[in-house]
Amino acid sequence: MKVVDARGLSCPEPIMLTNEALKSESAVTVLVDEAHQKTNVEKFASEKGKKTSVTDKDGYFEIIVE
Repeated sequence: MKVVDARGLSCPEPIMLTNEALKSESAVTVLVDEAHQKTNVEKFASEKGKKTSVTDKDGYFEIIVE
């Protein structure tokens, strides 16, 4: 599974990187450090028909998009 490390990036970069990764992978792990980025990635995944699971790590969020 590909890991998209979008920590420290501004929107819409996490979405753009997630979209690019999903072109070649069926599932990706996305790392973001802001709650609004987490929400945006979850919304994007839902619009693409993907499911997400989120883990609140120490200072960042790990989002698995499948």
